[in-house]
Amino acid sequence: MNLFFGAIVWDVDPEIISLFGKVSIRWYGLLFAGGLILGFQVAKRLFVADGYSLKDIDKLALYIFIATIVGARLGHCLFYEPAYYLKHPIEMLLPVGFQNGKMVFQGYQGLASHGGILGVFLSIALFCWQTKHSFFGVLDKVAVGGSLTGVFIRLGNLMNSEIIGKPTGSDAGFIFKAVDDVPRHPGQLYESISYLIIFFILFYLYKKHKDNVGKGFIFGLFFTLLFTARFIIEFFKINQVGFEEGMTWNMGQLLSIPFILGGIAVMVWKWKPQQKA
Repeated sequence: MNLFFGAIVWDVDPEIISLFGKVSIRWYGLLFAGGLILGFQVAKRLFVADGYSLKDIDKLALYIFIATIVGARLGHCLFYEPAYYLKHPIEMLLPVGFQNGKMVFQGYQGLASHGGILGVFLSIALFCWQTKHSFFGVLDKVAVGGSLTGVFIRLGNLMNSEIIGKPTGSDAGFIFKAVDDVPRHPGQLYESISYLIIFFILFYLYKKHKDNVGKGFIFGLFFTLLFTARFIIEFFKINQVGFEEGMTWNMGQLLSIPFILGGIAVMVWKWKPQQKA
């Protein structure tokens, strides 16, 4: 990375190391896993403070980890490229691809945040049904940690030079050498910074004012802020798939609308002063 005519030239190798020439360790996978672990550690402290057992916390962590990967993968395949992946279900379910008729490990080539969040939502519902914990009480805590996880996932996209922005029309911006020599909006960085700000807002609200709002209010605020930011930033990003060309709002924006409306509805529903979270 270096400055070139007022722009930042981004030419980072997405691969950290290749083991035995077959297994690739990439920045994206490292940041994705690191974000999940760090987000879990933040949420874990909130759960422990509220008296949850370590056994239940570990069970929830396992559910969320699996649901995030599976949901994000299925979300990408079914929302963005259903025609291809319904004909290649093995590539949809396993981190493999086919080259010259041979199966090769390539990691999951495409993850959708909307699918990941839906997966987490369902996994929490299953966890609460099994353990009888408060559904919205769990969602509030997971929302705080989850916003931090999003910061690292988008940094992983930056290291991959993917989900890039539209040309800035000036000398300022990021030049993604893996793509072209045009200064572009770093959409991944915009989202990462937005999610970091959202994390601080939610963390502060939970620590200082959770007793002044109802269970679920913080979760509703999480949905509202995160997907509003996502909706706005999509205007600065190029379309991810061909069918989005010519659409007023792309798939990411269309998928964000129900989450925004749902978040607002939960905030209104759960605004109950003096109810303990």
